[in-house]
Amino acid sequence: MYATNYHRASSVQDALALKSSTDETKYLSGGMTLIATMKQRLAAPSDLVDLRHVADMKGITVSGRSVHLGAGTTHYDVSASAALKSVCPAICHLASHIGDPHVRHMGTIGGSVANNDPAADYPAALLALDAVIVTDRRQISAAEFFTGLFETALEEDEIVTAVTFEAPEKAGYSKFANPASRYAMTGVFVAKGAGGVRVAVTGAGADGVFRHAGLEQALSANWSPEAVAGVTVDSSNLMADIHASAEYRANLVKVMAKRAVAAA
Repeated sequence: MYATNYHRASSVQDALALKSSTDETKYLSGGMTLIATMKQRLAAPSDLVDLRHVADMKGITVSGRSVHLGAGTTHYDVSASAALKSVCPAICHLASHIGDPHVRHMGTIGGSVANNDPAADYPAALLALDAVIVTDRRQISAAEFFTGLFETALEEDEIVTAVTFEAPEKAGYSKFANPASRYAMTGVFVAKGAGGVRVAVTGAGADGVFRHAGLEQALSANWSPEAVAGVTVDSSNLMADIHASAEYRANLVKVMAKRAVAAA
């Protein structure tokens, strides 16, 4: 691991000032990916600005069916929130199956969203929930935020400060987890609300998280696991790696979709 300077930000403005004052600086919001990358000497930021202690970026607020998640909220806190579970238990279930206890107590929703790992869980939830990603300067819909593998609409120095969404009538999430990392080899989040049915897939797309129109149409007509059986999942745009072929992932999309609907 190369030498780096550590800074603990006390506010969003403090973080912005710290980052702008140095070269090659990275924000740190849990470090579940960044620290591991630095240990392998694949990244060498001159400075780290830690966002985990910014009070305004932490906490969960539920008002009616409106949900506000501070970007600094840990996966564990999302999984354990009774208020959140009362309106959207699916996202609590999702958070409870991220990594292991160490990861869940250190990793944050903001860090996961900003990193946009193609096998991460939260991108599927936010896309299916039609969530809004709030930054220090604007609001971005999930549909516009996730732009590709490890790529987002964030500009240089922009900080994710919160995530908001309206809890749907029903929602469910199921993933086929890598037994070592617990990342999703394929994960499907389904949501049914006033705006219709939305289905988002993570861990399978060659270009990252995506919605599946065929599954949405089938479940709009018949909200049941059985409705998934007749849907065709094209494998040509899916990932193939040492863990699973594209064809295997195509089958997993259907299996996880069935399980997600059953859970919902």
